[in-house]
Amino acid sequence: MDDPAEALSKAIEDGTAVVGVIGLGYVGLPLIDAFTTADFQTMGFDVDQAKVTQLLDGESYIGHISSERIKELVESKRFVPTSDMSRLVEVDVIIICVPTPLSASRDPDLTYVRATTETIVKYLRPGQLVVLESTTYPGTTRSVLLPILESSGLVAGEDFFLAYSPEREDPGNPQFSARGIPKVVGGIDSKSQAIAKSIYERAVVSLVPVSSPEVAEACKIMENVYRSVNIAMVNEMKILFDRLGIDIWEVIEAAKTKPFGFQAFYPGPGLGGHCIPIDPFYLSWVARSHGLSTRFIELAGEVNRSMPHYVVEGVTKALNERGKPVRGSRICLLGVAYKKDVDDPRESPAFELFDLLRAAGAELSYNDPHIPSLPQMRQHDVPDLQSEPLTQEYLADQDCVLISTDHSAYDYDFIVEHAPLVIDTRNACRDVQRGREKIHKC
Repeated sequence: MDDPAEALSKAIEDGTAVVGVIGLGYVGLPLIDAFTTADFQTMGFDVDQAKVTQLLDGESYIGHISSERIKELVESKRFVPTSDMSRLVEVDVIIICVPTPLSASRDPDLTYVRATTETIVKYLRPGQLVVLESTTYPGTTRSVLLPILESSGLVAGEDFFLAYSPEREDPGNPQFSARGIPKVVGGIDSKSQAIAKSIYERAVVSLVPVSSPEVAEACKIMENVYRSVNIAMVNEMKILFDRLGIDIWEVIEAAKTKPFGFQAFYPGPGLGGHCIPIDPFYLSWVARSHGLSTRFIELAGEVNRSMPHYVVEGVTKALNERGKPVRGSRICLLGVAYKKDVDDPRESPAFELFDLLRAAGAELSYNDPHIPSLPQMRQHDVPDLQSEPLTQEYLADQDCVLISTDHSAYDYDFIVEHAPLVIDTRNACRDVQRGREKIHKC
């Protein structure tokens, strides 16, 4: 029998290795695209049969992966979507891209990671590489995945191989696809590291090998803590500068002319996306389990979570100045995706704004060219609404238009011209010249 490491390395080298990706969402599907571009055969696994059926029909549900691309890959058999997990025996590389949310008490919820690993172990065979890409706390690969996988009787580093490589997707950023972002890789042992390195270096622009899975896991957490803390800082400064009558956006534009020592971060109505609002709390949990505190992380989370309340206070004040209470006012949320020009609503602050404004009695509607109907969210009571067309009549009929996501598709001159009041949380109307008296930055 061939040595498992040699056999897998040879399959990767000659391009015959089959890459399987579990979780066909905003991380998994771009990975499929990257590996097929590198001429690997791929299989995509997802428990959501509706997703699998859509992909088999050649239809994409992610904006930056076109339906034409999906159709091409499926028809050429280079990508085989399936919900049949028993077919994991057919692949040589198994990459896990499942959600890692927080529990109600803001502790790590590894339900999906554990369940996926317990499924993998049923079909694990010698000569396979398993890689976790889901963001998690340092130690997960070694303390959670490794014992489950070795319960098969196979030994890591000898029979199968195990590594961690954090996802670094930036949806909506055309400059960086999955192939164009350097990949951090940490193997559980030297053989796992070498094999993981050999498969990823075929599919991405460059590789960043590190000494262990723990370093790779910590790297991803640090990246997101860095953003969370700096966004919280600028959000706090926005509140202060508003009180002082200073435009935070003008301050940032002036500050970023300094060619060193400053990186621009921008305020907003709250944090969104799967990473930044969630991942820092994984590190806080680890710190508590070791008797330590992470004051910067906790404070940043407190500031960022408060921003939807600050925005609603701004809406209330602006409506009051026009003699209108929030209760009964018709308010349109402009944009419900968590960032501009994407179709991803995960953890979007728009849903917290919906909750707060509904509780205050507002009559709500929304528009988002990327999200035609509001999806259900685990932690929010989402109204059953469809995206409204931004006609002159619709805008004029609103008491307030609240810009929560600054999509490029919006004609802000048209919106300000026809809406009676615009609350701008993103400085989206900075270039609008007419009707500026109707714009309130918040």
